[in-house]
Amino acid sequence: MAHFADHGKRRCRWVNGPLIVGAGPSGLAVGACLKEHGVPSVILERSNFIASLWQSRAYDRLKLHLPKQFCQLPKLPFPEDFPKYPSKNQFVDYLESYAAHFQLNPRFEETVVSAKHDNTCGMWRVRTCVGRHWSRGRRTEVEYICQWLVVATGENAERVVPEMEGSEEFGRQVMHASDYRSGEAYRGRRVLVVGCGNSAMEVCLDLCHHNAFPTMVVRDAVHVLPRETFGRSTFELAVSLMKWLPVKMVDKVLLISSWMMLGNVEKYGLRRPSLGPLELKNTQGKTPVLDIGALQKIKTGEIRVVPGIKRLMHGRAELVDGRILDVDSIILATGYHSNVHSWLQGTEFFNKDGFPSQAFPDGWKGGSGLYAVGFTRRGLSGASMDAVKIAEDIGRVWKEETRQATHITACTCTS
Repeated sequence: MAHFADHGKRRCRWVNGPLIVGAGPSGLAVGACLKEHGVPSVILERSNFIASLWQSRAYDRLKLHLPKQFCQLPKLPFPEDFPKYPSKNQFVDYLESYAAHFQLNPRFEETVVSAKHDNTCGMWRVRTCVGRHWSRGRRTEVEYICQWLVVATGENAERVVPEMEGSEEFGRQVMHASDYRSGEAYRGRRVLVVGCGNSAMEVCLDLCHHNAFPTMVVRDAVHVLPRETFGRSTFELAVSLMKWLPVKMVDKVLLISSWMMLGNVEKYGLRRPSLGPLELKNTQGKTPVLDIGALQKIKTGEIRVVPGIKRLMHGRAELVDGRILDVDSIILATGYHSNVHSWLQGTEFFNKDGFPSQAFPDGWKGGSGLYAVGFTRRGLSGASMDAVKIAEDIGRVWKEETRQATHITACTCTS
């Protein structure tokens, strides 16, 4: 709940409860859990719909990489008739029904431009600009004042676009995978896909299905595992084994089973990292590829694997090994990064990469009423765990302090 006041050019809103920045799965999960504790909240979202990453920056063939029981948000499971691996549209439908079920109504098209804790009154000042194109002209500014601030912008707030020598000379289409929808427009075209994660593999597979000619640029070592191992989800198998075995031992089991099912992938240009897949995920946040068919296309040569790009030329790409490829389009499956440092000020809770300085499972709570959700590098299940903790923590204080009016009125909006 927010109360309005008008202070000159900037409108002021006094928030009775936490302010949540981001209406993706993480922000919705926190809002729902807070409702269960009787705590109202305000959710801000810069786009004009929930889960913008899924709705506007995901390719058509995308499905959840993990079984649905590991991806559901707190307090509401997936419908029973959903498949084991729901599609993008099914997941969006689930999130829409989740928001409706808990009566979550984000304030859309509000972009947070700054947030800073005011030590004088012990509150957070969060400034936003309203409207999708506020930077192009006249804009409406709002300042929120709140006791608790929940950062739910997540790990994938902004796309990563690497600089490549010769980009200006290339003269062909270069796009981020977030703008890719389907391979239909690429029939017969030679497409260079930069990256070797799950998105890169699936984009290449989709391009093959549409009779394009994809080449995947693999710059780093990568773990490729079967999505299912002997009829069971590989992730589910790993979770079960970790109840009894240390991570290093589980990694050995996964790699042995992967070798039995997929063979030696290194001879196809896919070097495995020195650390096992789970240890690498836990320490560096790098997710293994869960193969759904791309590896077979690599084995048959329908997807070519090449090393890094040295430079681009007109319609061509020179590789680090000296080879030169003719290229019609480049798709950058180079991932995303946090944008926390572009708007959150005066706190050392987040490290230089925009992630909580404290490692999982202790990175959900900072000081002065600051919280983070969706930064665990453990997907939707990690976000759900943090959402439950945040709501319980705030809920305890909320019950002790049923009204915060004496604190709120000590703050005034600044011009």
